[in-house]
Amino acid sequence: MPLRPHQTDAVKAMTTFDKGQVIIPTGGGKTMCMIDDAIRQFDSGHKTIVVVAPRILLAEQLSSEFLEVIREKYHHIQVMHVHSGETKHFSTTKVDMIQKWMNFCWGNKIIFTTYHSLHRLVEADVVVDTIYFDEAHNSVQKNFFPSVKHFSNWAKRSYFFTATPKHSLTPFKAGMNDSKVYGNVICQVPAPKLVDEGYILPPKVEVYQTRIMQKGEIYSEVESEQMLNSIDKIDVEKILICAKSTKQITNLVSQSDFCFELGLRGYKWMYITAKTGAIINGKKVNREQFFETLNQWGKDDTKFVVLHHSILSEGINVSGLEAVLFMRNMDYISISQTIGRVIRLGKCHKTHGLVCVPVYNNVGITTARKVEAVVDTVFNRGEPAISVITK
Repeated sequence: MPLRPHQTDAVKAMTTFDKGQVIIPTGGGKTMCMIDDAIRQFDSGHKTIVVVAPRILLAEQLSSEFLEVIREKYHHIQVMHVHSGETKHFSTTKVDMIQKWMNFCWGNKIIFTTYHSLHRLVEADVVVDTIYFDEAHNSVQKNFFPSVKHFSNWAKRSYFFTATPKHSLTPFKAGMNDSKVYGNVICQVPAPKLVDEGYILPPKVEVYQTRIMQKGEIYSEVESEQMLNSIDKIDVEKILICAKSTKQITNLVSQSDFCFELGLRGYKWMYITAKTGAIINGKKVNREQFFETLNQWGKDDTKFVVLHHSILSEGINVSGLEAVLFMRNMDYISISQTIGRVIRLGKCHKTHGLVCVPVYNNVGITTARKVEAVVDTVFNRGEPAISVITK
């Protein structure tokens, strides 16, 4: 796949600098920059490359995307996953098994892991040629940072990819403005540029008042009414709902007529949370089937609603989503990442990604203000939505 101009700029920067930050808006194709750079590294001789993701789901997605392209040229690349999730590839979190794999596997190697399991590679003394930190704002977390710092110091090349950097104004907490660990920003692409060039869509924010629950009413029924009214108002076919909690989701599907009413409107429904797993139209499925169905529905004419708390906000590619409905407050990074789910190009000829905030209490008002601030920063001023730690 030929690179877009901004991707070419990012890859060129990576050939110039051995360490640095690549800031590209969600939907701008950060993964292809990593893949192209990895192929160039393999072309220069046998290498060990590590790809780090914040979630097991994203590690699996990155693995599929990398290997789909790389194996067109390198059929016998060695692959290992270091995390606790299920995968068809060799997988372990045991230090001795990681060491054995490194010693006995010959040729080009690529390892997919999570920030949570990255310390296993440190303990196994894995020598890394290039490491890509995806959604790198996660790397500043206290329990992840020591392993991140280790590979920043000892890997021959290290790159930090994100749309939403996280900085620190206190010496007591890590931040991506620490150039000794994260390097400098070697490539930064403004969102308006990608909109103008037709690679992503602009968001359109809609804030509207909904009915407040009255004394004596059943909470789940009122929430169901609020969501259904919102769905009727936006009138699109493929909707992501950011629920307040797993409990809110399970109450909606079990204690109200929400699913029945969705069916009357022609919508199928699905949800996924870390606690409940994946559910499609009331049937429990594995995660692979869930995402296959989600992407298929995104591409075809299926009307559907997908609910989640946070698992779909970051990094996960979902085709065709037209609107996101915020039912909870979030930080600036999570809002920016969530908006990114609906501004990707799709086959439904949409002209914008619809971002909806129903206001029914003070939380809704705060959320609306934050969403509008993020859109102004990212899509009007062309700056990344930077989260700042101050204490």
